[in-house]
Amino acid sequence: MQTLKVELANRSYPIHIGRNLIADASLILPHLKRKHVAIVTNTTVAPLYLDKLTQTLQTAGVSVIPIILPDGEAYKNTETLNKIYDALLQNRCERSTTLIALGGGVIGDLTGYAAATYLRGVPFIQIPTTLLSQVDSSVGGKTGINHPLGKNMIGAFYQPQLVLADIDTLQTLPAREFSAGMAEVIKYGLIRDAEFFDWLEVNIAKLMVLDEAALSYAIYRSCQNKAEVVALDEHENGERALLNLGHTFGHAIENAMGYGVWLHGEAVAAGTMMAADLSQRMGWLTSDEVKRIFALLTAANLPLQAPKLGVDKYLDLMQLDKKVADGKIRLVLQQGIGKAVITSDYDAEKLKETLALNYRHEVVPPTR
Repeated sequence: MQTLKVELANRSYPIHIGRNLIADASLILPHLKRKHVAIVTNTTVAPLYLDKLTQTLQTAGVSVIPIILPDGEAYKNTETLNKIYDALLQNRCERSTTLIALGGGVIGDLTGYAAATYLRGVPFIQIPTTLLSQVDSSVGGKTGINHPLGKNMIGAFYQPQLVLADIDTLQTLPAREFSAGMAEVIKYGLIRDAEFFDWLEVNIAKLMVLDEAALSYAIYRSCQNKAEVVALDEHENGERALLNLGHTFGHAIENAMGYGVWLHGEAVAAGTMMAADLSQRMGWLTSDEVKRIFALLTAANLPLQAPKLGVDKYLDLMQLDKKVADGKIRLVLQQGIGKAVITSDYDAEKLKETLALNYRHEVVPPTR
């Protein structure tokens, strides 16, 4: 097992990465106020891991309330959130009850937001079961739900007590979901860690067949990058916004196509290529650097051809972005591999050229 820490003064917490961690109650017990938890999961993850986690906790004398939600991005909304509140209220859960998120990013975001708001704040623990949630959404305290007009527009910054990334859960992850998670892994190399990007280029084949050593390293390095950024900028007032590379474009795709049609990581991958294309048009990325980005995302079996929504539709949806300031869309763009900037200082006409999907390089969607 490897451990690193998100340094946030009195709200710091550990991230444990390793195998069969769900079976180790000693990792969880120190983070409970009392031996009473509610495990929030979904209909896909529950048959795989709910009984195992429940047995681990009950053997250690912890009482468990299971809350099983429908699976999918389409359910990341107020109706599903209320199902969590209903179960907590019906079971008379108190402020000392810890919520445990057992699942991917949707479950983590929903559970975290429920924890932030139930009784004005109860503790929660993240046990992410997808690659995307292990390397990104479980770390940093972003919680929330989607609104029909925009993704993640309702939420709160609320840190967990613990993140437990059990890499054994990735053995049951569908290949498409694994690829979606790789978009976020690659992101860290692009925005701040060129050495990691180089490593990913060499080791991508091992990662795609779930080589244990390569996977453990990639998850650890990703979490390390995320933890460092969060420690510097918890509430996304500056550097943390760089973690949104590809997301302004990607969220527009998710919204337009219907939540869940494109997986989040798939939309981010296509959005990352749009950001690379605009960066090249601005003279900030070379054609060789764009080709490297394209090649790595392709090797991760990610779709890179964004849907043809039309320039006006993209611009309208991109206005519904948390980074918009004074009515101006701010974008995360590349000034080289390993160096990203958040800026509103881009050529609006060049942005329109990118949104018209008039790419300068060949974009072929991998087999999904």
